[in-house]
Amino acid sequence: MKKFSLRQMIFLALCCDLGLFSKRLIAPAANLITDALHIPGGIGTGFSLMFLVIAAAFIPHAGCGAVMGAVQSVLALAFGMVGSMGALSPIGYIAPGIVIDLILWTARKRALPPESSMPAANGAASMAAAFTANLIVFRLSGFALALYLCVAAASGVICGLLGAKILCRLTPIWNTRKANSHAQAS
Repeated sequence: MKKFSLRQMIFLALCCDLGLFSKRLIAPAANLITDALHIPGGIGTGFSLMFLVIAAAFIPHAGCGAVMGAVQSVLALAFGMVGSMGALSPIGYIAPGIVIDLILWTARKRALPPESSMPAANGAASMAAAFTANLIVFRLSGFALALYLCVAAASGVICGLLGAKILCRLTPIWNTRKANSHAQAS
């Protein structure tokens, strides 16, 4: 595995932090929807995972999503942001990271553009997070579980589309700064 540059590590850390804290910011609005549907969640997670998908798509190292999920789980435990999963919350952070890695790896092998790979990765990761939370805590079944997974997938896909737009905006800025730093080093 290639080593990360300092710049890449800072970007990954920023995305991990944005993912954790954005979930807290969007939670009140997301709770209005999930309370009306009588499901435990799934909307805020899609938005939170968008930042991991952006970082994993932007810096295509093998295992990047899983590593960021692990870092997020450590930060969540340290900040007391474990939610209903308690001490098992690292599973809820790492499982979506693994799904992100698998989907983006497959998309790279098939040369899919970010506009299609990122919504797929974000939607699948949101479903993985919802399914993991269901296994650990909620124990939903039947229609309630199907609705929970569908809401998670839909919010994940929508946030993945937003993430693809953000990635397209970041790429020229990153490449320009990267070229400038190489020119200054010479």
